[in-house]
Amino acid sequence: MYVAIAIVVIVLFFAASAVKIVQEYERGVIFRLGRIQGAKGPGLFFIWPVIDKMTRIDLRTITLEVPPQEVITKDNVTVKVTAVVFFRVVDPNDAVTKVMDFFRATSQISQTTLRSALGQADLDHLLSNREQLNQQIQKIIDESTEPWGIKVSVVEIKDVELPETMQRAMARQAEAEREKRAKIIAAEGEFLASQQLAAAAHVIAAQESALQLRYLQTLTEIAVEKNSTIIFPLPIDIIEPFLNAVKRSGGNSADAAPTPTGAGSDGELSPASH
Repeated sequence: MYVAIAIVVIVLFFAASAVKIVQEYERGVIFRLGRIQGAKGPGLFFIWPVIDKMTRIDLRTITLEVPPQEVITKDNVTVKVTAVVFFRVVDPNDAVTKVMDFFRATSQISQTTLRSALGQADLDHLLSNREQLNQQIQKIIDESTEPWGIKVSVVEIKDVELPETMQRAMARQAEAEREKRAKIIAAEGEFLASQQLAAAAHVIAAQESALQLRYLQTLTEIAVEKNSTIIFPLPIDIIEPFLNAVKRSGGNSADAAPTPTGAGSDGELSPASH
């Protein structure tokens, strides 16, 4: 009786070992006496206990965060870069037989490629053209991991940490660039204003009364504040007629002065005076 119970227990143990259930996102790679039989699943299947050995492989996309890497750029600037790699297993057989640990191998090749690719770019290219660098790194990693049955879909540079000295230098550069733009805009404004003033001068020069009207308009704009002293310039064109009139009246009075009695045109006395 005890022997029968032992046999039943052994049979149940082997039956439980023979039944395998693999999820939809998994595959079971079967080795029989050391030889690969291929990947099976998903669902329920049977293997030979003791003779067969199964390795589960997850086919879902894996998110690999690359540790911070110190990179020396092409223009000799040391930066610390972190990235994220998204990959998945497309061939479970190669992922098991071609590499010992496909996750660790992909992590190492990602770190190496990140340092190598970014070391060939200067700092400005790294900061402004991340999309291009992401595609370049993704292509290199994908080509390196393809023999292992790995497909790298996306590589994203997550963060670029700059030294404090470089941050201050870039801040000064940005400030100088903004000052340059401000001066250019101010100069363009002055140029446009000068053109408008020149056009206004031509219009005012065509009408003599326009200048006086402009001064009067300026006076009304200034006179809003009652507690201010107004110094109003008087154009010389307005008082010039009065000055000319004064000069003419002064000349006529000199001509009308009486000549002394008995004096000739040459200033000598006439004989009648003796």
